Amino acid sequence: MSLPEVLLWKLLKTQPDGLKFRRQHPSGEYVLDFFCADARLATEIDGQSHDCGDRPERDQRRDAWLKSQGIETLRIPASDVLEDCAAVADGIVQYARARLPLHHPASAGRSPSPRQARGGFSG
Repeated sequence: MSLPEVLLWKLLKTQPDGLKFRRQHPSGEYVLDFFCADARLATEIDGQSHDCGDRPERDQRRDAWLKSQGIETLRIPASDVLEDCAAVADGIVQYARARLPLHHPASAGRSPSPRQARGGFSG
């Protein structure tokens, strides 16, 4: 795991708002940086290498395959995690809560705006 992933994992592994996140979760031929099964949400931390070579196309194919499996991908620049890890973690949790089924215990009081759900980071 990269430094941004390690920092983020320290916060997500505590099951914020009752949401369970997994790290390095296999899905098909891919390994997801973080995965919340209840929200069907993959979170990918993108470093500079994600802008190079054929990586953008590979990421698009990966995201499309995950979407076909009912999994949404949230991509977050590694620089955002390094800048304010707590805000990024909070944004991920809010985004995941917004995707929960209505009957899920953590779904009470949801409906953040898309910008609030992302915690103000780009992605």
